[in-house]
This record gives sequence, C-alpha cells and structure tokens, in this order.
Amino acid sequence: MINVIIAGAAGRMGQRIGHMVKSHPRLNYAAAFEAPGSPYVGRDIGEVAFGEKNGVIIAAGLEPVIEKGDVIIDFTFHAATMSFARLAARHHTAMVIGTTGLGGEELAELAGLSANFPCVQAPNMSLCVNVLFKLVKKTAAILGDDYDIEIIEAHHNKKKDAPSGTAIKLGELAAEGVNRKLSEVGVFERHGIIGERRPEEIGISTIRAADIVGEHTVYFAGPGERLELTHRAHSRDHFAKGAVTAAAWLAGKANGMYTMFDVLGLQDL
Repeated sequence: MINVIIAGAAGRMGQRIGHMVKSHPRLNYAAAFEAPGSPYVGRDIGEVAFGEKNGVIIAAGLEPVIEKGDVIIDFTFHAATMSFARLAARHHTAMVIGTTGLGGEELAELAGLSANFPCVQAPNMSLCVNVLFKLVKKTAAILGDDYDIEIIEAHHNKKKDAPSGTAIKLGELAAEGVNRKLSEVGVFERHGIIGERRPEEIGISTIRAADIVGEHTVYFAGPGERLELTHRAHSRDHFAKGAVTAAAWLAGKANGMYTMFDVLGLQDL
C-alpha cells in the first residue's frame, strides 16, 4: 500500500481527496495535517470527513507526520506549498501538487527541489481539462492568426487567486499554438477607453460568484463564426480523483517533475 499524507485535510478539497484515498485499492490514508492554530488540529480526520473515526489525528503542520507517508497530496496555498516542497525534498517524499497561484520563481524553485523527490504538478488534475489543454493548443495552431482568442473562467467566491491556474495554462497553450508568449500578449484587465483590440492579444477574464466549482471557456472568434471549447466542473470529485490517480502513479517513479499529461498518457497526443 502507498501511504498518503493530505495537506489541508479538513478543507473542502482535502475532504474530497480523503474520500478518494479511502476508496482507492492501492492507497492508505496515513496522515493528515492543517495549519498550526486550525480548530481541526487534534481531531480525528475520519470523524471530520467521513462521519466515523479512523484513527488518523490531524497534525499541526507537515513536519510532525512527514515520516508516515510515501506521498503528500497538496491543494492548499502557493506559499504553504513551497514550504511543504522544501521539507519533502529533505525527506525525499513524493508530492502531488494541485495548488494554483504558483509564480514563475516558485515553479523554478520547485523544479530544482524535485531533483530530490518525484513530483506531479499541474494547474488542474481533471482528465477532461487535460484533454481540453491539448485541444486548445491544436485548435489555435489550426485556426492561426485570423481568429481572436479569449478565455473566460468562473469560480466560487472563496477562491483566492485570479485568474485561475487553469485559465493561465489555457492561455499559455493557446499562445504556443500560434507562436506567441502569453507573458507578452496576455491581457487580464480591460476598463475605460481601451482602443481597438490588438490582433495578437489573448484576453483572460475572471468571474467570482457563489458556489461555482469551476468553468472555463476558450473562444476562437473569426470573421462570421466562432468556436467555443468549454469545460464545466460539476463537483470537486474529478479534481480529487485525478490527484489520487497521480499519487498511485508516482510510486516508484524517478525524481523529477511530471505533469498530468504523463499520468494520463497524453504526453504524445
């Protein structure tokens, strides 16, 4: 069995991941932790997440439990994720990271740290979203410069980062498809008298409302027609399922960075 440690175990995503770990034939829910000071510290995660005790007590931080696990699953906050990754590197403990909001410097540091442990890092763990990633790049390459590319993403009103990591990845892949760089052509805010849209722009717009789990639409708009590629999440379970699939896949892998394309066998498509 592969022993799993879940970061932010009492949160919404942490609990759904816990359910998926519990039902996976190759995974064992070995440890759980929350930030020091959390009211959940010291409680049984089974009681919190499943309605019955399972003997796994929520720890205050990763360090007290890191020796209990083979892989850490983390969907918390970018600054916390990096502290976990540094600790994982010292202990050579694998990680599955679905945290969004990681900046360029953080991703570069994570890549360096992964020389000491195998790590799956992706802005979205969903099978369908990863298929969407592939479709967007291929569609952009096929349609070319004659089509304007715009992305709209919507999430719940508790999400801390904007735009979503998934929207940024969609923008990066669309830009690659037409030989551009999102860092040079991305437009993340429009207000006032902005003038005509530049042909090379890739716009990303954000909606935050109520309990929307996650929606992403990529528009390819050309003369007299447009193509829309949309993914809508109905629950968090597909993210959690992808994370536990990645955790099981990581067992025995060499140190280094991997993506969900590797996990799902989409790398060469």
